[in-house]
Amino acid sequence: MMTLEERLMVQRLAIVRALHVGDLLLAVPAFRAIRRGFPAAEITLIGLPWARDFVQRFRQYVDRLREFPGYPGLLEVDEDRERIRAFLDQERAYRYDVVVQMHGNGRASNPFALELGGRRTIGYYESRQPDGLWLGATYPDDRHESERDLGLAGLLGLPADDLRLEFPLLPEDVRAGQSLLSSALDQNRPVVGLHVGARPPARRWPAERFAIVGDALACERGAQVVITAGPGEEPLAQSVVDRMDRPPLNLAGRTSLGSLAAVIHRCDLFISNDTGPAHVAVALDTPSITIFGPADRRRWAPLDQRRHLIAFQPVACSPCPHWDCPIDHRCLRRVEPAQVLGLAYHLLAEESLLLTKKHDQDLSFSARSALKLRSW
Repeated sequence: MMTLEERLMVQRLAIVRALHVGDLLLAVPAFRAIRRGFPAAEITLIGLPWARDFVQRFRQYVDRLREFPGYPGLLEVDEDRERIRAFLDQERAYRYDVVVQMHGNGRASNPFALELGGRRTIGYYESRQPDGLWLGATYPDDRHESERDLGLAGLLGLPADDLRLEFPLLPEDVRAGQSLLSSALDQNRPVVGLHVGARPPARRWPAERFAIVGDALACERGAQVVITAGPGEEPLAQSVVDRMDRPPLNLAGRTSLGSLAAVIHRCDLFISNDTGPAHVAVALDTPSITIFGPADRRRWAPLDQRRHLIAFQPVACSPCPHWDCPIDHRCLRRVEPAQVLGLAYHLLAEESLLLTKKHDQDLSFSARSALKLRSW
Protein backbone atom coordinates (compact mmCIF):
# COMPACT_ATOMS: atom_id res chain seq x y z
CA MET A 1 0.00 0.00 0.00
CA MET A 2 1.18 3.54 -0.75
CA THR A 3 0.53 6.50 1.49
CA LEU A 4 -1.13 9.64 0.14
CA GLU A 5 2.19 11.47 0.38
CA GLU A 6 3.92 8.75 -1.66
CA ARG A 7 1.18 8.80 -4.31
CA LEU A 8 1.40 12.56 -4.71
CA MET A 9 5.12 12.23 -5.45
CA VAL A 10 4.55 9.82 -8.34
CA GLN A 11 5.25 11.57 -11.65
CA ARG A 12 5.05 8.73 -14.17
CA LEU A 13 2.78 5.69 -13.94
CA ALA A 14 2.31 2.96 -16.55
CA ILE A 15 -0.58 0.51 -16.87
CA VAL A 16 0.05 -2.66 -18.90
CA ARG A 17 -3.17 -3.83 -20.57
CA ALA A 18 -2.62 -4.75 -24.21
CA LEU A 19 -6.12 -6.07 -24.88
CA HIS A 20 -9.28 -5.31 -26.84
CA VAL A 21 -12.35 -3.08 -26.52
CA GLY A 22 -14.34 -5.01 -23.92
CA ASP A 23 -11.24 -5.69 -21.81
CA LEU A 24 -10.40 -1.99 -21.61
CA LEU A 25 -13.97 -0.89 -20.94
CA LEU A 26 -14.21 -3.28 -18.01
CA ALA A 27 -10.97 -1.79 -16.67
CA VAL A 28 -12.32 1.77 -16.69
CA PRO A 29 -13.32 1.60 -12.99
CA ALA A 30 -9.68 0.73 -12.19
CA PHE A 31 -8.36 3.54 -14.43
CA ARG A 32 -10.73 5.97 -12.72
CA ALA A 33 -9.59 4.91 -9.24
CA ILE A 34 -5.91 5.14 -10.22
CA ARG A 35 -6.35 8.63 -11.65
CA ARG A 36 -8.06 9.80 -8.47
CA GLY A 37 -5.31 8.26 -6.37
CA PHE A 38 -2.48 9.72 -8.49
CA PRO A 39 -3.82 13.14 -9.54
CA ALA A 40 -0.39 14.60 -10.32
CA ALA A 41 0.97 11.65 -12.31
CA GLU A 42 1.26 11.27 -16.06
CA ILE A 43 -0.52 7.96 -16.76
CA THR A 44 0.61 5.86 -19.73
CA LEU A 45 -1.34 2.94 -21.15
CA ILE A 46 0.80 0.25 -22.77
CA GLY A 47 -1.81 -1.18 -25.11
CA LEU A 48 -2.68 -2.28 -28.63
CA PRO A 49 -2.70 0.24 -31.52
CA TRP A 50 -6.52 0.55 -31.56
CA ALA A 51 -6.33 1.93 -27.99
CA ARG A 52 -5.31 5.32 -29.38
CA ASP A 53 -9.05 5.91 -29.71
CA PHE A 54 -9.54 4.76 -26.12
CA VAL A 55 -6.90 7.17 -24.79
CA GLN A 56 -8.41 10.07 -26.73
CA ARG A 57 -11.84 9.20 -25.36
CA PHE A 58 -10.69 8.74 -21.76
CA ARG A 59 -8.27 11.65 -21.47
CA GLN A 60 -9.50 12.29 -17.95
CA TYR A 61 -7.90 9.01 -16.87
CA VAL A 62 -5.05 8.29 -19.33
CA ASP A 63 -2.52 10.75 -20.77
CA ARG A 64 -0.63 8.79 -23.41
CA LEU A 65 -0.41 5.48 -25.26
CA ARG A 66 2.67 3.39 -25.88
CA GLU A 67 2.01 0.60 -28.35
CA PHE A 68 2.72 -2.84 -26.92
CA PRO A 69 5.60 -4.39 -28.92
CA GLY A 70 4.82 -8.03 -28.20
CA TYR A 71 6.55 -10.27 -25.70
CA PRO A 72 7.22 -14.01 -25.29
CA GLY A 73 4.08 -15.73 -24.01
CA LEU A 74 1.75 -12.81 -24.82
CA LEU A 75 -0.11 -13.60 -28.03
CA GLU A 76 -1.75 -10.25 -28.82
CA VAL A 77 1.19 -9.12 -31.00
CA ASP A 78 3.63 -11.24 -33.02
CA GLU A 79 7.01 -11.53 -31.34
CA ASP A 80 9.87 -9.48 -32.82
CA ARG A 81 12.96 -9.50 -30.61
CA GLU A 82 14.54 -6.35 -32.02
CA ARG A 83 11.31 -4.38 -31.66
CA ILE A 84 10.84 -5.63 -28.09
CA ARG A 85 14.42 -4.78 -27.15
CA ALA A 86 14.15 -1.25 -28.56
CA PHE A 87 10.83 -0.66 -26.80
CA LEU A 88 12.14 -1.84 -23.42
CA ASP A 89 15.25 0.34 -23.75
CA GLN A 90 13.06 3.37 -24.38
CA GLU A 91 10.69 2.61 -21.51
CA ARG A 92 13.49 1.99 -19.00
CA ALA A 93 14.98 5.34 -19.99
CA TYR A 94 11.59 6.96 -19.34
CA ARG A 95 11.85 5.90 -15.68
CA TYR A 96 8.37 5.08 -14.49
CA ASP A 97 7.76 5.52 -10.78
CA VAL A 98 4.97 2.91 -10.75
CA VAL A 99 4.06 0.13 -13.19
CA VAL A 100 0.68 -1.59 -12.80
CA GLN A 101 0.49 -5.00 -14.50
CA MET A 102 -3.21 -5.28 -15.43
CA HIS A 103 -2.83 -7.97 -18.07
CA GLY A 104 -3.98 -11.33 -16.79
CA ASN A 105 -2.56 -13.66 -14.17
CA GLY A 106 1.03 -12.49 -14.52
CA ARG A 107 2.57 -15.68 -15.90
CA ALA A 108 3.91 -13.88 -18.98
CA SER A 109 2.90 -10.29 -18.21
CA ASN A 110 4.81 -9.91 -14.93
CA PRO A 111 8.19 -10.51 -16.63
CA PHE A 112 7.27 -7.89 -19.23
CA ALA A 113 6.11 -5.39 -16.59
CA LEU A 114 9.28 -5.91 -14.55
CA GLU A 115 11.46 -5.36 -17.62
CA LEU A 116 9.99 -1.85 -17.92
CA GLY A 117 12.26 -0.94 -15.01
CA GLY A 118 9.76 0.96 -12.86
CA ARG A 119 10.75 1.88 -9.32
CA ARG A 120 7.70 -0.04 -8.04
CA THR A 121 5.77 -2.72 -9.94
CA ILE A 122 2.49 -4.23 -8.79
CA GLY A 123 0.34 -7.01 -10.21
CA TYR A 124 -1.29 -10.38 -9.69
CA TYR A 125 0.60 -13.66 -9.74
CA GLU A 126 -0.44 -17.31 -9.86
CA SER A 127 1.15 -19.01 -6.84
CA ARG A 128 4.37 -17.36 -5.69
CA GLN A 129 5.13 -13.64 -5.79
CA PRO A 130 7.95 -13.16 -8.30
CA ASP A 131 11.17 -11.42 -7.36
CA GLY A 132 11.00 -7.73 -8.13
CA LEU A 133 7.24 -7.37 -7.70
CA TRP A 134 6.91 -4.68 -5.05
CA LEU A 135 3.28 -5.38 -4.28
CA GLY A 136 1.05 -8.20 -5.43
CA ALA A 137 -1.68 -10.69 -4.67
CA THR A 138 -2.74 -14.12 -5.86
CA TYR A 139 -4.74 -13.87 -9.08
CA PRO A 140 -8.46 -13.87 -8.10
CA ASP A 141 -9.70 -16.34 -10.70
CA ASP A 142 -13.28 -16.38 -9.42
CA ARG A 143 -14.06 -12.65 -9.64
CA HIS A 144 -15.65 -10.46 -12.29
CA GLU A 145 -13.11 -8.77 -14.57
CA SER A 146 -13.96 -5.25 -13.36
CA GLU A 147 -13.66 -6.33 -9.74
CA ARG A 148 -10.35 -8.04 -10.49
CA ASP A 149 -8.89 -4.94 -12.17
CA LEU A 150 -10.18 -2.67 -9.45
CA GLY A 151 -8.55 -4.95 -6.89
CA LEU A 152 -5.16 -3.72 -8.10
CA ALA A 153 -6.18 -0.19 -7.17
CA GLY A 154 -7.17 -1.59 -3.79
CA LEU A 155 -3.65 -2.97 -3.34
CA LEU A 156 -2.40 0.59 -3.67
CA GLY A 157 -4.75 1.73 -0.90
CA LEU A 158 -7.34 3.28 -3.22
CA PRO A 159 -11.13 2.90 -2.93
CA ALA A 160 -12.22 -0.16 -4.90
CA ASP A 161 -16.01 0.00 -4.78
CA ASP A 162 -17.04 2.13 -7.80
CA LEU A 163 -17.78 -0.37 -10.57
CA ARG A 164 -19.61 1.96 -12.96
CA LEU A 165 -18.68 1.64 -16.62
CA GLU A 166 -18.35 4.66 -18.90
CA PHE A 167 -18.17 5.42 -22.61
CA PRO A 168 -17.91 9.15 -23.42
CA LEU A 169 -19.54 10.04 -26.72
CA LEU A 170 -17.66 12.71 -28.65
CA PRO A 171 -19.55 15.26 -30.79
CA GLU A 172 -18.23 13.65 -33.97
CA ASP A 173 -19.55 10.27 -32.77
CA VAL A 174 -23.04 11.69 -32.38
CA ARG A 175 -22.97 13.36 -35.79
CA ALA A 176 -21.82 10.14 -37.45
CA GLY A 177 -24.46 8.11 -35.61
CA GLN A 178 -27.20 10.50 -36.67
CA SER A 179 -26.08 10.24 -40.28
CA LEU A 180 -26.00 6.43 -40.23
CA LEU A 181 -29.44 6.15 -38.66
CA SER A 182 -31.14 8.96 -40.58
CA SER A 183 -33.06 6.51 -42.76
CA ALA A 184 -34.14 4.36 -39.79
CA LEU A 185 -35.30 6.90 -37.23
CA ASP A 186 -39.06 6.68 -36.96
CA GLN A 187 -40.47 8.02 -33.71
CA ASN A 188 -43.28 5.49 -33.86
CA ARG A 189 -40.96 2.46 -33.84
CA PRO A 190 -38.38 1.17 -31.36
CA VAL A 191 -34.87 0.72 -32.69
CA VAL A 192 -33.29 -2.66 -31.94
CA GLY A 193 -29.63 -3.36 -32.68
CA LEU A 194 -28.33 -6.85 -33.47
CA HIS A 195 -24.55 -7.20 -33.26
CA VAL A 196 -24.00 -10.45 -35.11
CA GLY A 197 -20.19 -10.66 -35.08
CA ALA A 198 -17.45 -11.54 -32.62
CA ARG A 199 -13.72 -11.99 -33.15
CA PRO A 200 -13.68 -15.65 -32.00
CA PRO A 201 -16.02 -17.73 -34.20
CA ALA A 202 -16.84 -19.81 -31.11
CA ARG A 203 -18.75 -16.81 -29.72
CA ARG A 204 -21.01 -16.27 -32.73
CA TRP A 205 -24.65 -17.24 -32.34
CA PRO A 206 -25.91 -18.75 -35.64
CA ALA A 207 -26.91 -16.20 -38.28
CA GLU A 208 -30.29 -17.83 -38.87
CA ARG A 209 -31.22 -17.34 -35.22
CA PHE A 210 -30.35 -13.65 -35.28
CA ALA A 211 -32.58 -13.43 -38.37
CA ILE A 212 -35.49 -15.12 -36.57
CA VAL A 213 -35.15 -12.73 -33.63
CA GLY A 214 -34.92 -9.69 -35.91
CA ASP A 215 -38.01 -10.67 -37.90
CA ALA A 216 -40.02 -11.42 -34.77
CA LEU A 217 -39.20 -8.04 -33.21
CA ALA A 218 -39.99 -6.26 -36.46
CA CYS A 219 -43.29 -8.12 -36.90
CA GLU A 220 -44.53 -8.31 -33.30
CA ARG A 221 -43.15 -5.05 -31.87
CA GLY A 222 -42.82 -2.95 -35.01
CA ALA A 223 -39.09 -2.59 -34.42
CA GLN A 224 -36.65 -1.08 -36.87
CA VAL A 225 -33.82 -3.62 -36.76
CA VAL A 226 -30.24 -2.40 -37.23
CA ILE A 227 -27.51 -4.94 -38.02
CA THR A 228 -23.95 -4.22 -36.86
CA ALA A 229 -20.73 -6.21 -37.04
CA GLY A 230 -16.99 -5.68 -36.73
CA PRO A 231 -14.41 -5.03 -39.47
CA GLY A 232 -14.20 -7.96 -41.88
CA GLU A 233 -17.53 -9.38 -40.70
CA GLU A 234 -19.60 -7.88 -43.50
CA PRO A 235 -20.32 -11.30 -45.10
CA LEU A 236 -21.60 -12.58 -41.76
CA ALA A 237 -23.90 -9.57 -41.43
CA GLN A 238 -25.13 -10.02 -44.97
CA SER A 239 -25.97 -13.65 -44.24
CA VAL A 240 -28.31 -12.43 -41.48
CA VAL A 241 -29.86 -9.81 -43.76
CA ASP A 242 -30.42 -12.39 -46.50
CA ARG A 243 -32.35 -14.62 -44.08
CA MET A 244 -34.70 -11.88 -42.88
CA ASP A 245 -38.16 -11.24 -44.32
CA ARG A 246 -38.35 -7.71 -42.88
CA PRO A 247 -35.46 -5.63 -44.32
CA PRO A 248 -33.12 -4.35 -41.60
CA LEU A 249 -30.70 -1.43 -41.80
CA ASN A 250 -27.29 -3.03 -42.37
CA LEU A 251 -24.47 -0.92 -40.91
CA ALA A 252 -21.77 -3.61 -41.03
CA GLY A 253 -18.52 -2.12 -42.32
CA ARG A 254 -19.82 1.44 -41.99
CA THR A 255 -19.06 2.24 -38.34
CA SER A 256 -16.06 3.32 -36.32
CA LEU A 257 -15.99 2.50 -32.62
CA GLY A 258 -17.37 5.94 -31.80
CA SER A 259 -20.17 5.93 -34.39
CA LEU A 260 -21.11 2.38 -33.39
CA ALA A 261 -21.37 3.57 -29.79
CA ALA A 262 -23.63 6.43 -30.90
CA VAL A 263 -25.85 3.93 -32.73
CA ILE A 264 -25.99 1.73 -29.63
CA HIS A 265 -26.86 4.74 -27.50
CA ARG A 266 -29.79 5.50 -29.80
CA CYS A 267 -31.13 1.93 -29.67
CA ASP A 268 -34.04 1.02 -27.43
CA LEU A 269 -32.56 -2.48 -27.14
CA PHE A 270 -29.21 -3.97 -28.16
CA ILE A 271 -28.74 -7.73 -28.63
CA SER A 272 -25.19 -8.93 -29.07
CA ASN A 273 -22.81 -11.82 -29.01
CA ASP A 274 -20.33 -11.77 -26.13
CA THR A 275 -17.96 -9.18 -27.56
CA GLY A 276 -16.84 -5.56 -27.13
CA PRO A 277 -20.04 -3.76 -28.26
CA ALA A 278 -22.00 -5.65 -25.60
CA HIS A 279 -19.88 -3.87 -22.99
CA VAL A 280 -20.36 -0.56 -24.82
CA ALA A 281 -24.13 -1.03 -24.39
CA VAL A 282 -23.67 -1.56 -20.66
CA ALA A 283 -21.41 1.49 -20.39
CA LEU A 284 -24.07 3.60 -22.18
CA ASP A 285 -26.89 1.97 -20.20
CA THR A 286 -28.77 0.93 -23.31
CA PRO A 287 -30.93 -2.07 -22.33
CA SER A 288 -29.13 -5.11 -23.67
CA ILE A 289 -29.02 -8.88 -24.05
CA THR A 290 -25.67 -10.65 -24.37
CA ILE A 291 -25.69 -14.17 -25.79
CA PHE A 292 -23.11 -16.28 -23.96
CA GLY A 293 -21.46 -19.45 -25.16
CA PRO A 294 -17.90 -20.49 -24.28
CA ALA A 295 -16.87 -17.49 -22.16
CA ASP A 296 -16.97 -17.50 -18.36
CA ARG A 297 -20.16 -15.68 -17.36
CA ARG A 298 -18.83 -15.00 -13.86
CA ARG A 299 -16.02 -12.99 -15.39
CA TRP A 300 -17.64 -11.22 -18.34
CA ALA A 301 -21.41 -10.92 -17.81
CA PRO A 302 -22.81 -7.47 -16.94
CA LEU A 303 -22.88 -6.76 -13.22
CA ASP A 304 -26.23 -4.98 -13.66
CA GLN A 305 -28.55 -7.80 -14.69
CA ARG A 306 -31.72 -5.79 -14.37
CA ARG A 307 -31.27 -3.79 -17.61
CA HIS A 308 -28.50 -5.96 -19.07
CA LEU A 309 -29.54 -9.60 -19.34
CA ILE A 310 -27.73 -12.68 -20.60
CA ALA A 311 -28.99 -15.61 -22.65
CA PHE A 312 -27.19 -18.92 -22.19
CA GLN A 313 -27.61 -22.64 -21.73
CA PRO A 314 -25.23 -24.43 -19.33
CA VAL A 315 -23.19 -27.23 -20.87
CA ALA A 316 -20.44 -29.34 -19.36
CA CYS A 317 -17.70 -28.03 -21.67
CA SER A 318 -18.31 -24.33 -21.00
CA PRO A 319 -16.45 -22.18 -20.17
CA CYS A 320 -13.69 -23.09 -22.58
CA PRO A 321 -10.79 -21.22 -24.25
CA HIS A 322 -11.32 -22.40 -27.83
CA TRP A 323 -11.27 -19.84 -30.66
CA ASP A 324 -13.21 -22.29 -32.86
CA CYS A 325 -15.46 -24.91 -31.30
CA PRO A 326 -13.82 -28.34 -31.85
CA ILE A 327 -17.12 -30.23 -31.49
CA ASP A 328 -20.68 -29.10 -32.26
CA HIS A 329 -20.96 -25.54 -30.85
CA ARG A 330 -23.52 -26.83 -28.38
CA CYS A 331 -23.21 -23.96 -25.90
CA LEU A 332 -24.64 -21.49 -28.44
CA ARG A 333 -26.79 -23.84 -30.51
CA ARG A 334 -28.81 -24.66 -27.40
CA VAL A 335 -29.72 -20.99 -26.97
CA GLU A 336 -33.03 -20.84 -28.83
CA PRO A 337 -34.53 -17.70 -30.41
CA ALA A 338 -37.52 -18.05 -28.06
CA GLN A 339 -35.23 -17.52 -25.05
CA VAL A 340 -33.71 -14.36 -26.50
CA LEU A 341 -37.12 -13.05 -27.58
CA GLY A 342 -38.54 -13.62 -24.11
CA LEU A 343 -35.77 -11.49 -22.62
CA ALA A 344 -36.23 -8.88 -25.35
CA TYR A 345 -39.96 -8.52 -24.74
CA HIS A 346 -39.30 -8.23 -21.01
CA LEU A 347 -36.74 -5.45 -21.45
CA LEU A 348 -38.86 -3.52 -23.94
CA ALA A 349 -41.83 -3.69 -21.59
CA GLU A 350 -39.69 -2.71 -18.58
CA GLU A 351 -38.24 0.26 -20.42
CA SER A 352 -41.68 1.49 -21.43
CA LEU A 353 -42.95 1.06 -17.85
CA LEU A 354 -39.90 2.84 -16.42
CA LEU A 355 -40.49 5.88 -18.59
CA THR A 356 -44.20 5.84 -17.77
CA LYS A 357 -43.46 5.96 -14.04
CA LYS A 358 -40.68 8.50 -14.45
CA HIS A 359 -42.80 11.02 -16.30
CA ASP A 360 -46.14 10.13 -14.68
CA GLN A 361 -47.78 9.62 -18.03
CA ASP A 362 -48.07 6.95 -20.69
CA LEU A 363 -44.90 7.33 -22.74
CA SER A 364 -44.76 5.18 -25.84
CA PHE A 365 -41.65 4.21 -27.76
CA SER A 366 -42.25 7.22 -29.97
CA ALA A 367 -41.88 9.51 -26.93
CA ARG A 368 -38.76 7.64 -25.86
CA SER A 369 -37.33 8.06 -29.34
CA ALA A 370 -38.05 11.78 -29.15
CA LEU A 371 -36.30 11.97 -25.80
CA LYS A 372 -33.25 10.21 -27.20
CA LEU A 373 -33.22 12.48 -30.23
CA ARG A 374 -33.20 15.51 -27.96
CA SER A 375 -30.31 14.00 -26.01
CA TRP A 376 -28.33 13.93 -29.30
